[in-house]
Amino acid sequence: MGNPEVAVFPGDGIGHEVMASALTTLDALERRFNFRLSRTVYEGGAAYYRKSGKDLPDGAFEAARAADAILFGAMGLPDVRLPDGTEVAPHLRMRESFGLFAGVRPVKKYPNTPRVLADARGDQVDLIVLRESTEGLFASRGRGTVEDDAVARDTMVITRATSEKLFDVAFSLARRRRTQGVGKNRVTCVDKSNVFVSMAFFRKIFSEKAREHADVKHDYAYVDAAALDLVRKPWEFDVLVMENMLADILSDLGGGLVGGMGMAPCAEIGLEHALFQPAHGSAPDIAGQGKANPTAMLVSTAMMLDWLGERRGDDVLVRAARALDEAVTQAYADAAVLPYELGGSTGTEAFTAAVVERIARCPCSC
Repeated sequence: MGNPEVAVFPGDGIGHEVMASALTTLDALERRFNFRLSRTVYEGGAAYYRKSGKDLPDGAFEAARAADAILFGAMGLPDVRLPDGTEVAPHLRMRESFGLFAGVRPVKKYPNTPRVLADARGDQVDLIVLRESTEGLFASRGRGTVEDDAVARDTMVITRATSEKLFDVAFSLARRRRTQGVGKNRVTCVDKSNVFVSMAFFRKIFSEKAREHADVKHDYAYVDAAALDLVRKPWEFDVLVMENMLADILSDLGGGLVGGMGMAPCAEIGLEHALFQPAHGSAPDIAGQGKANPTAMLVSTAMMLDWLGERRGDDVLVRAARALDEAVTQAYADAAVLPYELGGSTGTEAFTAAVVERIARCPCSC
């Protein structure tokens, strides 16, 4: 099959710093597990738009489509806007064009990180927010209307075809977590079906799919109640699946529960393509200072390796993914690192070095 082709987009701000961390870590994994990724780095983002008038160089979008996986840093700057007033965000076009309907956003509390919740059970938080990423309220992006400067309208779109695929992913995630000894073997459908017809349709399809996945438990929550319980008792959740906008909000809440957006990785997966990126922004206020927390970028990279390994039937990549994930956890467990974001003084390079050191010590059975 040849080496997997990875299209790399560092982007803007701290995107360059956390991407450097990811690529350094990939170098260490390639040495340790004897595999090779073919990586091509592309410009793109708000700074590139400011100098060129384009969000990506010619050919970069199609190169991303042709790649086996896409690795993103962060794109966007608050003072750079498109003519319609929105931020430069080519990855949103990739979601739509490449069919990246399933946004997998883990929320995990790492050892020795500050406890956001008073209850000690907050240390047990390990859940996934599964975001439908191509429709929902985001289907109106670029299509909303303003009538006579008096009324604005955006439209929610829920389709059976996409919802069925999304729910299959949700149940598969819960099942795989169960085999790994993680989670509660349960999927929770989060919606507002008591108010909106579109949400009632979403829940109806979920119920149908739940009958096809009878080995996995399922339940339901209205989004307002889910937000409350994510603060009151997040350790009770396993996989939560929801519409685009709802998940956009609750996944950030999840990041807050475990320390911040630097702890929020993301995989955006379709049937043929996948993009991996931290859920945080470009943080221009700290860019270039070496203070960026690379945790989310590194875990997103581990998710990329795992996805590639599963897709290609390559156990080496799966083991490398597990080694990276465990190295990040072990770096925190050893109390050797604590990023600035979490109140510590470990910079991006020092954090990366701590992870690389633990990769080198990882047994071949990782």
